[in-house]
Amino acid sequence: MPKDALHGRGARTNASGRYERFAREAYDDGWAGEAVSPLETMVTPELAKSIISTNQSPDISFDQSVNPYRGCEHGCIYCYARPNHAYVGLSPGLDFETKLFVKSNAAELLEAEFARPSYRPRTIMLGGVTDIYQPIERGYGVTRSILEVLERWRHPTALITKSQLVIRDLDILAPMAARGLAKAAISVTTMERRIARVMEPRAAAPHRRIEAIRALAEAGVPVTAMVAPIIPGINDNEIEQILEESAKAGATSAGYVILRLPLEIKDLFQEWLRQYFPDRRARVMSIVRSMRSGRDYDPEWGKRQKGEGPYARLIADRFARAIRKFGLDRPRLPLDHTQFRRPVEAGGQPDLFAAE
Repeated sequence: MPKDALHGRGARTNASGRYERFAREAYDDGWAGEAVSPLETMVTPELAKSIISTNQSPDISFDQSVNPYRGCEHGCIYCYARPNHAYVGLSPGLDFETKLFVKSNAAELLEAEFARPSYRPRTIMLGGVTDIYQPIERGYGVTRSILEVLERWRHPTALITKSQLVIRDLDILAPMAARGLAKAAISVTTMERRIARVMEPRAAAPHRRIEAIRALAEAGVPVTAMVAPIIPGINDNEIEQILEESAKAGATSAGYVILRLPLEIKDLFQEWLRQYFPDRRARVMSIVRSMRSGRDYDPEWGKRQKGEGPYARLIADRFARAIRKFGLDRPRLPLDHTQFRRPVEAGGQPDLFAAE
């Protein structure tokens, strides 16, 4: 695909998903020199059947989550959620960042779930397979509508994002945090704008994410700085700088994840390396494989997030020393699950037509 058409996008290709009967291949038809318009973002509303996703992964800190969107316009080349687009017959490549779906009934579904007599509150993570504050949130506002439901029901929630748009919702997040009902994580992968521009083309610039940490912290929202992913040979030299800047801005804890390359991501990532870091490609992949038992990826629980081997231990040691040095090793306090109540119990208006 002509480079002009890929401006502002992370993936370089749009290979078929793994469930398709037929595969697409790149082919030069002689039109490469013609002017081509940049790929546009297509957004499709969908009526979801359920909204709370659950997991039993022992190496993940939450067991239920809500994702208001499918796909993500940020276009982060390393995003482990890309393979999910194959489930709807689309490519984990360019389709993932240009063909997005909005769960327009998310707030209604969440409210209905909370109203079930059998529901028991546990912290809900907002995000995980999409960024809840990606650019289309400005227009659709689904994330904000979900937060309004969570606040009304006094339900504990955590969120993760790499967008400064999160500070728009401080009017909800700050009061919830004051009650012990909300906390946030901001993903900061690099402080170098040049790397961020090609690695996360439509996400907030690095200094904007630091500003988001500062705004959240000043509003009383506990903030974790996530250095995720750490990519050997690309951003691993920045670990200490990222943690220092995050601590100065008010973060109180930090975490990290080593680069993960499941399924289609391994090919997309290597295409990206060939485009932007051809001189580092062999070294990057050699170190990645040294942490993954000689493979591009090891999905085993406990290993997939941190890797193993000498280089992984070096990263772990550096990270541990840095969080101690910058005061980011404070315990992450659990959120309060005891305040959950139906809005009418909190003084809201009862339903005049409800059955006696």
